[in-house]
Amino acid sequence: MEKKQNHFSGQLGFVLAAAGSAVGVGNLWRFPYLAAKDGGGLFLIIYFILVLTFGFTLLTSDIAIGRRTQKSAIGAYEQMRPKWKGLGILTFLVPVLIMTYYAVIGGWITKYAVVYVSGQASAAAADDYFTSFITSPVSPVVFALLFMGVTALIVYNGVQNGIEKVSRWMMPVLLVLVVVIACYSLTLSHTNADGQVVTGWQGFLYYLTPNLEGLTVQRFLQILLDAMSQLFFSLSVSMGIMITYGSYVHPEVDLNRAVNQIEIFDTGVAFLAGMMIIPAVYVFSGTEGMGAGPSLMFISLPKVFAAMGRAGTAVGILFFVTAIFATLSSCISVLESITANCMEIFHTSRRKTVLVLSVIYLAASAVIALGYSVFYVEVLLPNGSVGQLLDIMDYVSNSVMMPFIALLSTVLIGWVMTPDYVIDEMERNGETFRRKKLYCVMIRYVAPVMMFVLFLQSTGILSKIG
Repeated sequence: MEKKQNHFSGQLGFVLAAAGSAVGVGNLWRFPYLAAKDGGGLFLIIYFILVLTFGFTLLTSDIAIGRRTQKSAIGAYEQMRPKWKGLGILTFLVPVLIMTYYAVIGGWITKYAVVYVSGQASAAAADDYFTSFITSPVSPVVFALLFMGVTALIVYNGVQNGIEKVSRWMMPVLLVLVVVIACYSLTLSHTNADGQVVTGWQGFLYYLTPNLEGLTVQRFLQILLDAMSQLFFSLSVSMGIMITYGSYVHPEVDLNRAVNQIEIFDTGVAFLAGMMIIPAVYVFSGTEGMGAGPSLMFISLPKVFAAMGRAGTAVGILFFVTAIFATLSSCISVLESITANCMEIFHTSRRKTVLVLSVIYLAASAVIALGYSVFYVEVLLPNGSVGQLLDIMDYVSNSVMMPFIALLSTVLIGWVMTPDYVIDEMERNGETFRRKKLYCVMIRYVAPVMMFVLFLQSTGILSKIG
């Protein structure tokens, strides 16, 4: 087995970096939006069950494969079974697509952070501010390139001196900021137009209470798909990132503890993000303030911050700084996955590889950033929505490729390699793999079937059959 040159310094460094990858911008705007849309507590229950079953299974598989093979996705799958190299290539293509737009979203967040720091919070709350910004041919490009440049610089400096060093201070700060804002949201109150006093605590109960109204089999499947797609993106599974990070883990690290810690950190931040956002939006905008996608973060929340008065500017600064950290940590892991694969394929140095990729993705980020102006298109996606360039990349990578990759990987590990391939790595140093039986059942029987159903649902095939 080839010796990996780059390693995390130990378990803490790995867990913080992996948690950083897992805790992305999706935790901050997508998770709260989905929770509000999909029945509040109902979505939470489904998501937490998925984390403990599917999430645990896929995360364990990726990390164990990475450490056992000491390779990134393409090399790892080829080493496991040469005929399955195609799965490695497919897995590699997910971060390749995600990287085209992640820095663009990071640029949007950075722009808002600058706006709040410079005392222009009231301007950000205007109805057309976000639309005017993303349709500009200059500003979104500048911020996307800035964000992409910072990401590339960190990856350029390597695993310990770049990724781990940044994660060690950024993740604890992010956690503190999320807790502070979440606690503050619970103290909010506002008298609406009807003279009723609405409190943050009421919003929190709205967030926690399962809403079963109008629940059908089709709707339940859609909630399941939403929770699963959030899980893929949140835990960074089925995109090769955790395989790459796993290849940097020292042999003596207890992977069982590491997986548990990553699950807890990521799920905890996601829950706190909902606790941070939903009560605040509920107090000042009601349930109708829970807009889809980016509008929650870039339209609804600035209005909420404006309604808070002077405190809103400070909260806005804290929130968008938190969002920058979350997005940057994930963006780093996406670029690192691509870099590691390219270094193995082309046998090039890290610095040369990162420089070449930087040029490619600076150009790609500029094109995607201009997808709302110069390169504006409207494409009807299989899920019924109309998408621009960013939406197309997001749909293909998240809703199509990742469920398909998860399906194939469960077949490979569950039936071709057998679960012992992963179990042996989890018990490498004599550790007890406490969830061994659950893992075997999930990887062989439950996960393949559910992945197949969710793939049909995400591509629109299931609805056509129905």
